[in-house]
Parts: sequence; structure tokens; C-alpha cells
Amino acid sequence: MKFLLPLLAVCLATASCAPSTPQARIARDPALFEAQPAKHRPLIERGEIARGMSKDAVFLAWGNPAGRFEGSRDGRISERWDYTGSQAVHTTSAFGGFGRSSRTWNRYYGFAPEVVFIPYHRASVWFLGGNVDAWERLR
Repeated sequence: MKFLLPLLAVCLATASCAPSTPQARIARDPALFEAQPAKHRPLIERGEIARGMSKDAVFLAWGNPAGRFEGSRDGRISERWDYTGSQAVHTTSAFGGFGRSSRTWNRYYGFAPEVVFIPYHRASVWFLGGNVDAWERLR
């Protein structure tokens, strides 16, 4: 029993890190995929979007955005979805802290490799009237 909780925690952490693909989103909600126009389905399956697609189609193709912004364009309500990513940067830095050895706490110093994840803007999609008006993504 005492090994069950750590095992469950590791499984949950691993599952939460798994990337979400268009195929996984389609499998989770096949009715939403079937509701899309036939001309958009091959694009969704390839993770691509095109002008005129609905928000549901963009969700199936690219997933949930990191941010959603409302606005106005030419007197019409607009919405922008932003997608982000993260880049691993490897560094070596000095560190210090407290470590436990045996039954006492000791101060230690040293150098160690470190990985820092730097966020970046990956893509944006603009909607007018609930459909894609424009989009851009990092190459």
C-alpha cells in the first residue's frame, strides 16, 4: 500500500506531460470531428488550420490555447488565441543550500548542471464571427 501512492503520483505526472495530438483529440471527441465540414477534416488530422475554420476545428487541430483575447476589428467582435511553447536551455550554475547527511543538516556549495525552460510565442489565430480570419505560426 505504501508503494501505491508514489506509483500513482508518477503515473499522473507522466500522463500530464504527454503531448496532445490531433489524433488524440479526435479520438476523445469523435462527434465534434464528424461535425466539421468534409473539406476541413484532412487539415485537422494533419494539425493544420485554414481560413474559415470554426473554433472547434482549430481546437481539434492545435489544442487549447495558452491565452484568449477579445477585441474589435472593423466594428466586429474578434478573438485571438495564442499558443506558446517552451525551449530547454542547459546551463551550469553555482548553487548552495542545505543537505542532510546522516542525522545532521549541513551547508553545501558547488556547481551543477541546470535545465531552465524558456517560454516563447509559437502561434496566434484570429477569429471574426467565430471563424478563422487569419493565423500565423513560428517556423
